[in-house]
Amino acid sequence: MQRAGPVADIHYVQPGAVTPSDTPDYYELLQISPAAEAETIQRVYRMLAQRYHPDNQQTGDQKRFRELVEAYEILSEPARRAQYDLLYNEQRKTRYHAVSTPDRADNPIEVEQMVRLTVLEVLYERRRTEPGKGGVFVLDLEALTGQAREHLEFTVWYLTKKGFVAREDNSKLSITVDGVDYLETHYLKHGLMKRLEAHNAAA
Repeated sequence: MQRAGPVADIHYVQPGAVTPSDTPDYYELLQISPAAEAETIQRVYRMLAQRYHPDNQQTGDQKRFRELVEAYEILSEPARRAQYDLLYNEQRKTRYHAVSTPDRADNPIEVEQMVRLTVLEVLYERRRTEPGKGGVFVLDLEALTGQAREHLEFTVWYLTKKGFVAREDNSKLSITVDGVDYLETHYLKHGLMKRLEAHNAAA
C-alpha cells in the first residue's frame, strides 16, 4: 500500500465493500477528475487530509477525514481503483438514464426537455472535472443517457442553435458559458435532482 506521508498513517481505516447501487463518489470527494493520475491523487489527498485532520483546530473534521482516507486507499491502488471505476461508471449511466427517460412522462415534449437537461448535465460535469478536455462525443452521450443517436441529433441541434453547446474541431460537444448559466439556473429554480429523486421513489 502506497502511503502519502505521515498524515496517511493516522486513523487509517479499512473501507467496507462497495455495491453498485450505493457507490460513493470518491472523485468528487477528492475534487479530482476520474482521469486523474496517481501523482495528482496523492497531492490532493495530502492537502485535504491536512486540512480536515481532527488535530487541525481550525478546519478539522473527523468524518470528512475518514472519508478522504477511504477514498485515497481505494484510488491509490490500481487494482482496487479499476474495480471501483467499473461500479462508478455504471452508477453514472444509471443516474443519467433515470433523468433522461422518465417512465411517467406525460408527453414526448417533456421527455425531450429532460434529455436536453441531461445532456447539459453530462457536458457540465465533464467541463468542471476536466477543464482542459471538456468535450464529449455523441457516441458517449448515447451510452450515458440511454438515448438513440437519432434522438440526440434533434437535442444537439436545439442546444447548439441556442448557444448552450458548441461543437469542437474534433467533433466533440462541449458546454458553453450560456449553457452553464442555463443549467445552473434551472437547477436552482426547478430542482432537477428533486425530480430525479421523485422518479426513483415512484419507480
